[in-house]
Amino acid sequence: MIFSRAPRILMLGLLSPGAQAAESLPQTSGFAALMQALFGFVIVLGLLYGFFWLLRRFAPGQTGAQGIVKVVGGVMLGPRERIVVVEVQDTWLLVGVTSGQVSTLHSMPRPEGVETTAQPVPAFADKLADLLKRR
Repeated sequence: MIFSRAPRILMLGLLSPGAQAAESLPQTSGFAALMQALFGFVIVLGLLYGFFWLLRRFAPGQTGAQGIVKVVGGVMLGPRERIVVVEVQDTWLLVGVTSGQVSTLHSMPRPEGVETTAQPVPAFADKLADLLKRR
């Protein structure tokens, strides 16, 4: 008789306090879990955006034509080799650039009548807006 009552008592949860605790837990929906994960993802993306904005704003980077050294032009010779004309004050240097070294090939004074005011590199947003206008 005791053996026949034991499964019924277990089913009622009288012998197992863990079964009663599992029934009292609140039910969570899949939508709530998805929204919580999405919210966390948005927070992480926002923090990354803020970090990279601060890095771009305050980190030293290429200053374009404001420095002493200006790149006048260049030509790719191969996948890893190029020749670049660099202006330092009033001198032009012809420089060979490879993946392993940079070497001066020729030096000459800046030619008369040649303006080397380099145009600033347009920002990504400007390039994207230009491409969208063309569409």
